[in-house]
Amino acid sequence: MSEKVGFIGLGAIGRPMAGHIAKAFETQVWNRTTKRAESFAKEHGADVAASPADLVSWADVVITCLPTSADVDDVVRVPDVVWRAGQLLIDATSGDPAEARALAGWLTERGVGFVDAPVSGGTVGAEAGKLTVMLGGEPDHVERATRIIEPYSGKIRHVGPVGAGDALKAINNALLAVNIVAAGEGLAALVKLGVTGETALEVINAASGYSNVSINLIPERVLTRAWPRTFRLALLDKDLGVAVKMLQDTGVPHDAIGVAKEAFGKARAALGEEADHVELIKEIEKAAGVEIK
Repeated sequence: MSEKVGFIGLGAIGRPMAGHIAKAFETQVWNRTTKRAESFAKEHGADVAASPADLVSWADVVITCLPTSADVDDVVRVPDVVWRAGQLLIDATSGDPAEARALAGWLTERGVGFVDAPVSGGTVGAEAGKLTVMLGGEPDHVERATRIIEPYSGKIRHVGPVGAGDALKAINNALLAVNIVAAGEGLAALVKLGVTGETALEVINAASGYSNVSINLIPERVLTRAWPRTFRLALLDKDLGVAVKMLQDTGVPHDAIGVAKEAFGKARAALGEEADHVELIKEIEKAAGVEIK
């Protein structure tokens, strides 16, 4: 019998993810902005739940895709939301590993399974159904979750126990942030020394210093001055905070990631909550008195 899937969180990535789910399963959605849920339901033929409590009561499997672990707690770990034994919560939020473990323990007491399942691939990957998904959890729960998330996934990997998916996602995003800061600083210096951004990237991308930032993000967003907004700088700053805490808790040095966290914190304060993550380079350009082009 096909599972009934409830999806909570229809943001930039959650909405296309939920669209793929709605094609494969009987689906209910809930979003804090009701109009967004109603628009989704009209487009995809899903039902809109009146509240998180109603959605959880109806569903066999619930997927959450929210900004933070605290947001997940606010909608699924509250008195009016009653879970029943045999349900499964798949949390696609880029969350905090410790908070994921705490939530999993709380759900286990109620006979409910939990898998942390953060994604990578951005809005393009979500729309194409080609996201990379990192799963943390018990093998039987992961096996069940894998069947549910296949419609929006290109690569699915069980990476370890509960919290491991969130941990790996935080480090992945921390590396992205380090690359943005380093590439922005290096290219700003090269432009001031007479090397164009285009020339510098042509060489770097054929040498040993390349990354997704140099191959895709800077050519598509910085050199063109397009600055599209696909992933909020504020969320990457949050992920850096998770990564720094992980490193501190495990006794690992965090020099490079700590510097990136400081840079993103300052850029967030300067650019606001809606700025895109790559817009940090605007702050580097401003400080250097140069445009990378």
